[in-house]
Amino acid sequence: MRSIWKGAIGFGLVNIPVKLFSGVTSSNLDLDMLDERDHSNIKFKRVNEKTHKEVPFENIVKGYFLKDRYIILDDHDFEEVKPEKTKIIEIESFVDIREINAIYYETSYYTQPETQGKKAYALLLQALLKSKKAGVARFVLRNQEHLCVIHPLDGIIVITKVRFQEEIRSTKEVQMKEEITIKPKELQVGLALIKEYSGSFNIAAFKNDYSKELLKIIKSKAKGKRATVKKIKPQKAVSDDLYEQLLQSLNKRA
Repeated sequence: MRSIWKGAIGFGLVNIPVKLFSGVTSSNLDLDMLDERDHSNIKFKRVNEKTHKEVPFENIVKGYFLKDRYIILDDHDFEEVKPEKTKIIEIESFVDIREINAIYYETSYYTQPETQGKKAYALLLQALLKSKKAGVARFVLRNQEHLCVIHPLDGIIVITKVRFQEEIRSTKEVQMKEEITIKPKELQVGLALIKEYSGSFNIAAFKNDYSKELLKIIKSKAKGKRATVKKIKPQKAVSDDLYEQLLQSLNKRA
């Protein structure tokens, strides 16, 4: 792996020099868009919607539509709001990581200490493990300030970007308007079904089957073979009664 950022984690008055590495990679297949006629690559162009002519990159500006017109922004405007290019990920507080709702999580980065910071790094790692806490901090990456949590994983410190509160949409618009009555026996069977399906979370048990199957088809076609399409199995009709559906689910699992 190649580091994408170098700086330090600020732990009180202690600065821990670290490198950041991307902790995730896509499992989707990299498919190109091609012309059906000769399989040439499709290239995208920046085109003026009025003239339909291509616009040179140097003539492109950025604007924000406000009320009835665009407000054009220049380099100076972006410099005004650009965060200070600090190389310190300053921990502002420590929280119980269970308090952070999963909807806030974005991308994770692995950290690796520089030689001179190994002892302080090990100290912070052990302190996070023993306290069962995570650090909350901000850092600048690619000229943008990000909020993040600093937490242990498999013997290293991981920095996970999290979304700001204003980036999370309200649930009010999708909440049910009417009151739904659940019968005690329905809830009882629902809880029994959850218990029957309960177990430890094992991420290794979940694979990207779509990409794996698609790659099999690609390799098969490369050998001149025709892909076999799986037939959809018709679902058996079940009762419209919720209680009966739950009971059937429970019996099927047993």
